[in-house]
Amino acid sequence: MAIRHFLSTQDWSRADLDALLARAAQFKQNKLGDDLKGKSIALLFFNPSMRTRTSFELGAFQLGGHAVVLQPGKDAWPIEFELGTVMDGETEEHIAEVARVLSRYVDLIAVRAFPKFKDWSVDRQDHVIHSFAKYATVPVINMETITHPMQELAHILALQQHFKTNDLRGKKYVLTWTYHPKPLNTAVANSALQIATRYGMDVTLLCPTPEYALDQRYLDFARQNVAENGGSFAISHDVDATYQGADIVYAKSWGALPYFGNWEPEKPIRDAHKHFIVDERKMALTNHGVFSHCLPLRRNVKATDAVMDSPACIAIDEAENRLHVQKAVMAALAKNK
Repeated sequence: MAIRHFLSTQDWSRADLDALLARAAQFKQNKLGDDLKGKSIALLFFNPSMRTRTSFELGAFQLGGHAVVLQPGKDAWPIEFELGTVMDGETEEHIAEVARVLSRYVDLIAVRAFPKFKDWSVDRQDHVIHSFAKYATVPVINMETITHPMQELAHILALQQHFKTNDLRGKKYVLTWTYHPKPLNTAVANSALQIATRYGMDVTLLCPTPEYALDQRYLDFARQNVAENGGSFAISHDVDATYQGADIVYAKSWGALPYFGNWEPEKPIRDAHKHFIVDERKMALTNHGVFSHCLPLRRNVKATDAVMDSPACIAIDEAENRLHVQKAVMAALAKNK
């Protein structure tokens, strides 16, 4: 039987995603279970983490399982991912061995690996996690690479519980770029665009200039999702018009892909759009809209204190939901293993 991985929500049907969200809502009410009793998960962090590591370790524990945390290149050997490489440099072992050996030890493997920020044509292949999926003989979970599917589920669960309905169709959803002093990964933006259109909302991607549009793959997913689930999708550079009447404002900063790996020419454009910060004036234009962000968030850079501390901010609810949705995913994959 083919192994089922959780690499992208686009690989899972709406019915499957709905089932995961329903299970996560149950875990939110009753956090303990035995779904992972006697089972284990390897958590490989190629990049730092706070929420992801904490919620995955606790989630496995609360379901009776055990998590092993590994940081390749730090407390584990550096890993080579290319075939045909003469391994006479820093890498000590190949993914072909790493994934298969770990599969003999654990029941699930989860990977967090950000882009290298050198060449988007390479990074967009998501080579690290797809290599784990290629060689592993147990399910592989995406803890954030160039997408962040766990954040997607936590986000949708927070919206469903805030609006007290699983049906989010007709909601006006704004995915807005915000300023950050550094060019960041597009992962959460890619994922927010995917999941918001998957759930039939009227989605607008708000960004400073056309250079900040997301990769064509995710724009195509958005249009495909609209065709299958209803709702709409548009790209805008008009701040006030986009905020007007919005039900949901989701903020994230990301670097402009045309400057990927060569950020200096992009910096003046980014610096000229600090006014994209989410503030009280913009939120007053919404339809009593809610605000959220994946966290971490630089206050008074991406959003003001007043927005973050307002009753309209559901970022903490969303962060909590990471624990519950990840338990739902682990339980589903471990059951089918």
